[in-house]
Amino acid sequence: MAVAFVFPGQGSQAVGMGKALAENFPVARAVFDEVDEALGDKLSSIVFEGPAETLMLTENAQPALMTVSLAALRVLEQEAGVDLSRDAMFVAGHSLGEYSALAAAGAISIADTARLVRTRGRAMQKAVPVGVGAMAALLGLEFEAAAEVAREAAEGAVCQAANDNGGGQVVVSGDKAAVERAVEIAKGRGAKRATLLPVSAPFHCTLMAPAADAMAEALQSITVRRPVVPVVANVLAAPITEPSALVQALIAQVTGTVRWRESVAFMAKAGVTSFYEVGAGKVLTGLVKRIAEGAIGAAIGSPADVATFVAARSALRQGAA
Repeated sequence: MAVAFVFPGQGSQAVGMGKALAENFPVARAVFDEVDEALGDKLSSIVFEGPAETLMLTENAQPALMTVSLAALRVLEQEAGVDLSRDAMFVAGHSLGEYSALAAAGAISIADTARLVRTRGRAMQKAVPVGVGAMAALLGLEFEAAAEVAREAAEGAVCQAANDNGGGQVVVSGDKAAVERAVEIAKGRGAKRATLLPVSAPFHCTLMAPAADAMAEALQSITVRRPVVPVVANVLAAPITEPSALVQALIAQVTGTVRWRESVAFMAKAGVTSFYEVGAGKVLTGLVKRIAEGAIGAAIGSPADVATFVAARSALRQGAA
């Protein structure tokens, strides 16, 4: 039974996420402490106690989600004996989650990852003034149809297919007026729903070029190692292990399309039958089940989830014996 561990992206954050893990497992608390020290502030307090509007800020949400994912993984390692190099065929993450995947696979230290994603969050927010850009979800259109809607709506401005999430869910991103045109065009093309998203910046489009430059500079100052398991990159929908290729994929990801549907389909075709979403929320678990027919998907973000995973793993081992 081949396994992939996947890591959620921005949008899955919620006040209180990871708190029960930190209270019940010292190894999880240690991850929060390590990130607090790396960032020089008490991000853990914002994650556990809020306020929500502070957690939702991109510069906080991104390191917070990464921290919860790595805390949950450390608990799995301790309580279930998970070893990614032995137990996983691939790791992957949705947008921000790709940084969590790289940290999980040992390519980047947790402290460096925390600093990188805070830089990423700030750079993305700074790249486009609030109100200039927008993102919209187009539901019920397959990727090529949604991409054509974006091209038609651009009219010389920026409008791109930003996230190919699968299950007929595509997000477009760009200049606000162009994205608003895309919403209207999509409705006329049979979209079940087309709606603007409550985001602070137009992620994953060429308007984010200044943020890509900032990440290129930031990545020059850290050590990126070969991961213990291949990372399926968002912009390639293919596995990579070479450190230089990992860096280039992270830079390209800032302005490029998150090819999540293709990434999951690739892993399923390669033999993955079980996808474990490690961290906050269950967004990717839902997407996986729509993309990979027959695949098992489970989210692991609480002590109860860990207990369920441990019990299932123990039963599997007994059955094999």
